[in-house]
Amino acid sequence: MSGVIVTNPPRAALKDVDALAGFGVATVSEAMGRTGLLGPEIRPVQQGVRVAGTAVTVLGWPGDNLMIHAAVEQCGEGDILVVTTTSPCTDGLFGELFATALQHRGVRGVVLNTGIRDTHELRDMGFAAWSRAVSSQGTVKATGGSVNVPIAVDGQVIRPGDVILADDDGVVVVPRERARETVRKSEAREAKEAATRAAFLDGQLGLDRYGLRDTLKRLGVEYQTYQEYAGNAGERP
Repeated sequence: MSGVIVTNPPRAALKDVDALAGFGVATVSEAMGRTGLLGPEIRPVQQGVRVAGTAVTVLGWPGDNLMIHAAVEQCGEGDILVVTTTSPCTDGLFGELFATALQHRGVRGVVLNTGIRDTHELRDMGFAAWSRAVSSQGTVKATGGSVNVPIAVDGQVIRPGDVILADDDGVVVVPRERARETVRKSEAREAKEAATRAAFLDGQLGLDRYGLRDTLKRLGVEYQTYQEYAGNAGERP
């Protein structure tokens, strides 16, 4: 497998990346029309952490972390490393030594469509990580791949410089050219949710706030008393 290492790709503006870090993954995905989410199998190794950064992408070979070593050189302040392989892999491609090198360069975290190890050490050093698996299985450094090329994870295309936002709920990718727009839409969604939260605290029901009573009626869902239901069904509920 040959490959390419692309240097200095365009990145989303850091001010927009930092603004997106103020919202949850669910909010940002909803703001983009319920798109951009990586699969639920990619989970955090820590809890209570949310990070956003610009993607440095890695396409490597299963069981081989050579291209992660190559990618470290391309990483800088505000980046998040995103790693996938040419076919499914759960080996522990990434651990505490990689995290030490990346943390020194100002990298905010890592998202792996593979396995990770040294999770205790990663939590202790405060390096944020999300992965498809946790595995102590080691790797080799023997096969070429690519850095900073478009990759696909769970049906989502991730390009270098796109925004990666990750928290306890998962990971979402925001195309770099949509970062500012997504900030505005996320702000609007949070304002709307704040108004709804206040209404619920005041006792309003979602059925009424969202106009769902008409939806139930249209779908043929009926209200019956217990006695009516028991009588119509001919059995005890």
